[in-house]
Amino acid sequence: MSAAKNVFMFSGQGSQYYQMGKPLFDSDDLFRGHMLRLDALARKLGGKRVLEAVHTGSKADAFDRTLLTHPAIFMTEYALALRLIDAGIEPDATLGASLGSFAAAAIAGCMGEEDAMAAVIEQAKSFEDSCERGGMIAILAEPALYEDEPFLHARSEMAGVNFDKHFAVAAGQSDLDAIEAELKRRGITHQRLAVSFAFHSRWIDNAQSQFSAFMRTFPLKPSTRPVVCCDRAAVVGPVLPEDFFWRVVRRPIRFRDTIAQLEQHQAHRYIDVGPSGTLATFVKYALPEGSASTAHAVLTPYGQDRRNLDALLAATR
Repeated sequence: MSAAKNVFMFSGQGSQYYQMGKPLFDSDDLFRGHMLRLDALARKLGGKRVLEAVHTGSKADAFDRTLLTHPAIFMTEYALALRLIDAGIEPDATLGASLGSFAAAAIAGCMGEEDAMAAVIEQAKSFEDSCERGGMIAILAEPALYEDEPFLHARSEMAGVNFDKHFAVAAGQSDLDAIEAELKRRGITHQRLAVSFAFHSRWIDNAQSQFSAFMRTFPLKPSTRPVVCCDRAAVVGPVLPEDFFWRVVRRPIRFRDTIAQLEQHQAHRYIDVGPSGTLATFVKYALPEGSASTAHAVLTPYGQDRRNLDALLAATR
């Protein structure tokens, strides 16, 4: 069997948490340098002090506004990807889930970091300018539950399937409490995600015109690495489709199908560069029986970022 290929995975909205990445920021000069540069860029383009809000501000300040969480997630995962590349861990492919597609495309060479940051901030603005508030709920159950139960499909839209017993729905603000109450009544494990809008659903359609007009203002370059798309469950490019960055936030995330497609070809080392390590967990449940692939997280909410990074560096030498 050929050697495992490195797939850098970039997560999206809902993967953030207060002080995400701070243990590594405090202990690693290279990661900190990338974060400080990106924070200055975010301040220049969007007028927000992102690091100050995420690392030292209150939880409400850091996570109530998409104008903060969008660039914060991008900064954290893009900086970590660069840190791994600094250490000699090169991605053979990049995989972005929803918002993570911006950093995945930037690392793959499709756009520079300033253009990527500008696009991330503009997308956040388009949601805040045009969309009603909403949310998403992750549900630990077979995805068939969505179609089988009117209390779900009548009030929400399927936002993504992560593995066989985990999916997410998106809904308007007025329906979220009712959906959670029914899930609780039925004893179905669930969690509301830390998002302000109903991504991957019709409730964000009003943002499309503003965001798409902005994305037409700068050309994308052909990728230098394969870009794996969780909307299509396939590799796209080298020239990304014109509507790529809208579709990945509007269409359901097909993470389970995407991993299944990759696993048909060879073993992979799936490296989660998102803030919480969520995608690495999803991979572990999505891998077929007998797979030689492995999944690795660096940043998590548990304060072990430095140890996790050192372990990954040791495992890839």
